[in-house]
Amino acid sequence: MATTKQRINISVSKSTAETLAYLAKRDQKPVATKAGDLLEFALEIEEDSMLSKIADERLKNHKGPWLSHEKVWGKIKKHTR
Repeated sequence: MATTKQRINISVSKSTAETLAYLAKRDQKPVATKAGDLLEFALEIEEDSMLSKIADERLKNHKGPWLSHEKVWGKIKKHTR
């Protein structure tokens, strides 16, 4: 059976392998599937962290007026009707 997923080989410590096996069994998933799920979750956390840093930098360097939520979204709602 062909798959669209990319296969990768990783080396982990014994304790990591044991924890991964435990979590996979608990969730009734293959170890590789659980590992992939955890990697995706970790990447989402990394992305959130990066985007938060960008947002913090923009807030720190903001010059100009702040727009209220109602002012911005009120205009958008009027245009979509």
